Amino acid sequence: MVDVLLLVPARDEHRYGDAWARLFERLAIPLRAHGLTVAAQPWTDAIEKDQARLVMPVLAWGYHGRQPEWFAKLDALEAAGANVANPPAVLRWNSTKTYLVELAAKGAPIVPTHAHDRLTMDHVQAAFDAFGVDEVVVKPQVSAGSHETIRVKRHGSLDGGPTSPALIQPFLPAVGEEGELSLFYFDGKFSHAVTKVAVGGDFRVQPQFGGRVSEIAPEPEALRAAEMVLEAAGAVLTYARVDLIRGLDHTPQLMELEVIEPDLFLEHTHDGGAAFATAVARAIG
Repeated sequence: MVDVLLLVPARDEHRYGDAWARLFERLAIPLRAHGLTVAAQPWTDAIEKDQARLVMPVLAWGYHGRQPEWFAKLDALEAAGANVANPPAVLRWNSTKTYLVELAAKGAPIVPTHAHDRLTMDHVQAAFDAFGVDEVVVKPQVSAGSHETIRVKRHGSLDGGPTSPALIQPFLPAVGEEGELSLFYFDGKFSHAVTKVAVGGDFRVQPQFGGRVSEIAPEPEALRAAEMVLEAAGAVLTYARVDLIRGLDHTPQLMELEVIEPDLFLEHTHDGGAAFATAVARAIG
């Protein structure tokens, strides 16, 4: 039995090639240093009951494009009583970004968000007025890597946007200025942070779109915002990435809470990933 089974892209998922292998090693190194054995398996493959002491979906790229399979996998893991970090119920909740609306209702600082089962231009026009802006961002409720995410100006179109249930948020100029701030927590304790700044004219901060990543020491107001988000989430999280951005009111607001397959940017830690490994070991029990 392996100690930690990291779930990776499906065997027939060709968009990512073998890019996951490099990140697998980045995650595995501190785990091995902690005395843990580590293996990889496509998330779509069956997982035997006694195959691993802990299952982690941290490289399950592409799950957003195979929603029925993904939710069926979570159901199967839960039914089998598999030890999963983070727990299947939390992964299921985090898979659909309407969790943002739930967190806002609990008092967490969230980027203003409208959710719709079927998106229309009337919804977008209403969002312009509600947010007091002339440009919004539209994205699917289940998405990753800016898939089907577009910017829409007044009198614009939804071409290239989501064809499934969607979210509308105001476009925030900070994305191309100070950028998005990602804070990383292991067992609820702050570890490290990075900024991700979009290249000129773009709004996508991911490295594959040219976003620049830099290590940063977050300000107290950002740390407090992240703590409010985690408190509102209420779950015990082995790992979490809290993505904040400065809102229109200039305060830090949650763009996304990622507890499924975030890039943890362990190369920017000061402990070589030791806190991550300790949290994983604790999840094994």
